[in-house]
Amino acid sequence: MQWLRPRAPLASVSGVRFYSTPRLTALSVAATMPSKTPTLFDSPKASHGRKFLRLRPGLVAVKRGMVPFFDEQGVRHSCTVLEVDRVQVTDVKTKAKHGYYAVQLGIGARKFSNVTRPMLGHFARAQVAPKSYVTEFRVRDRRGLLPLGTLLSADHFKIGQFVDLKSKTKGKGTQGVMRRWNFGGLRASHGTSKKHRSAGSTGMNQDPGRTLPHKKMAGRMGNRNNTIFNSQIMDVDAEKGIVLVKGHVSGPDGAYVKILDALKKPLPKDIYDAVDQAARAPEQSA
Repeated sequence: MQWLRPRAPLASVSGVRFYSTPRLTALSVAATMPSKTPTLFDSPKASHGRKFLRLRPGLVAVKRGMVPFFDEQGVRHSCTVLEVDRVQVTDVKTKAKHGYYAVQLGIGARKFSNVTRPMLGHFARAQVAPKSYVTEFRVRDRRGLLPLGTLLSADHFKIGQFVDLKSKTKGKGTQGVMRRWNFGGLRASHGTSKKHRSAGSTGMNQDPGRTLPHKKMAGRMGNRNNTIFNSQIMDVDAEKGIVLVKGHVSGPDGAYVKILDALKKPLPKDIYDAVDQAARAPEQSA
C-alpha cells in the first residue's frame, strides 16, 4: 500500500493559515525518486573514512611568528609562518604488526650526547640523524605509508589547499574562574568582602551532598591540545622550508605544529591521484 496523499491547499481558521497533515511517501516510491547529482568520493563508506583518518601523512613544523601577506588582488592577510626543518620518516607501523597504519616523522636535529641509547638505536634503524621532536600520523591504509628515511619538504602541500593545524595552546598557569571560564564574579559593592572574583557556591543540597565532578573551578589554564580546522595555505617555499597559512595558529613561537590535510574539505585531485599512483607502483613492478 502506497501512503500517498496530495498536499491540501492552505486553509484559514480564525485568521491562522496552516497546512494539513504532512505528506507521507512509501519506501518503495522513495527508492525510485531521483537523487542529487553524485559527487567525487561521495559514499557513506568514503564519508566515514574521511571523518577519522587521512589518506596520507602530514607534516610537522615549527611556528615562527606572524607576518602580513598580500594576495594577487592586493588584499592583506595575517598569516603564520611555519618552518619545515629536515622532516624525515623515522618509523612505519602496519596493521599486521601494530594493529593500525601510521607514519612516524621527526623534525630538526639533536646532539648525539642528548639522545638516549634506545632512541639512538631507533634512529639508526631508520638511517636518519637524531631528531629534536618525533610525532606520529595515522593513515587510512597502506597507500599512505612511506619508506624509512624519506625526506618531506614544504611542497608536500599545495597553495590554496585547506589544512588542519594541531598544536598546544599557550600555558597560562593557575587562573581564577573569571579568566578561565569567563565567570561574571560576585557583586562589586554592597557588602561583598574580598570575594569579588570568586566562583561563589560550588556545593549541593543534602542530596547528593557533594560537589559533582567536572565542576568549573580555578586551576591550570592552557597548555592543551587544540585543532584549527580549514586553514588555507597562502604560500609555499620548498627551498627555504616555509609554509604560510592564513590566520593564527595555537601556541607560542617555537611550538611544534602538525599540518594535516583538512578533514572537512575535499583533498585536491592531483594529490589523491599521486598517492594512488605511488601505491600502485610496487604492484605493477611485481
